[in-house]
Amino acid sequence: MNIRRWSFGFLAATLLVPGLAACKSDAAEPAAAPSASAPAVPADPKEALLASTKEMAKGDFTFTIAGADLTGGGLVHKPSNSAQLTMKMGDASQDVSMEMDLIYIDSESWVKMELGGEMAAMVPELAKNKGKYQHLDKTKAKEIKDFQLDPETFDPVDSETLVKGVTEVQKTGEGSYAGKIDISASAESVALDEDVVKALGAQANSLPFTAKLDPQGRLTELVISVPAAGETAAHDIKIGYAGYGAGTGAQKPPADKVVEAPAETYEMFK
Repeated sequence: MNIRRWSFGFLAATLLVPGLAACKSDAAEPAAAPSASAPAVPADPKEALLASTKEMAKGDFTFTIAGADLTGGGLVHKPSNSAQLTMKMGDASQDVSMEMDLIYIDSESWVKMELGGEMAAMVPELAKNKGKYQHLDKTKAKEIKDFQLDPETFDPVDSETLVKGVTEVQKTGEGSYAGKIDISASAESVALDEDVVKALGAQANSLPFTAKLDPQGRLTELVISVPAAGETAAHDIKIGYAGYGAGTGAQKPPADKVVEAPAETYEMFK
């Protein structure tokens, strides 16, 4: 597992892009709001999948993601220009583990991190702030490469790019699809581990997938089956979407739970 990619790349993609919003991975997802103006679902399966990600451009939905070593979720809320992300990587049995709670509201952002394994020993300063939200100084963060992002990107998982990699697809039921997907051109998606994509080699060009759309034709689930590659066992990457048009903004952490981020935090992002 590429720790930096799964953690800080995800942070950058969700936390510091204007227009993103609140999320809680363990909270119940609100039901998808109906859209009176939603166009008819295309009859062609490939076109239906391509159209299923268009609603995300409005920046108001919840999402969940689960992979080989990561679980998390979020709620994108462009109307309030806010975001919150909770995620967990690894566990106590592994060399490296991490839990994060990330909050972005307009021009301010905070991160609460709990590290385990070797990573905890490498950054002892963070242990002093256990249970605290670190307020990030964006003037210090803006020069970090990972934070130089397209402000028009509202989907942290970038399912639009993933769906464009579909090579074979058929409709298997009402709102259900299955086929093959090429992820080789989508290695930059936070849903994928770039090292695993490389280890897959030619296999990455044709992986099994399933997808589900709601009655309005919006993507609600994408599952990609990844075979064993390198040191990573076979697993499913599962991405879920809900709450279209029904989100709310993030809340600032309580003042007594906030500290300024130490230099070590910024070093971790470099």
